[in-house]
Amino acid sequence: MEIITMLVIGLLVGIVAKFLMPGDDPGGIIMTIVLGIAGSFVAGFLGRAAGWYSAGEPISFIASVVGAIVLLLLYRLMFRRRRL
Repeated sequence: MEIITMLVIGLLVGIVAKFLMPGDDPGGIIMTIVLGIAGSFVAGFLGRAAGWYSAGEPISFIASVVGAIVLLLLYRLMFRRRRL
């Protein structure tokens, strides 16, 4: 059940990250949502492993947004379109 909750929160995180970082994403909104889910997983596992917070705390949403923004920045740097 925790995995399903993390996926739903990741979906919301992807949407929030897209609104916080507007711009031209090479993958569009779907890829941004996937990155949000990945950011949620990364931030969730790292935050709990480091002991910063436990599952269900409100700070985990903020950490997930930060994780998604970092992944989105990396994604934009790696796959940005080249302009001629």
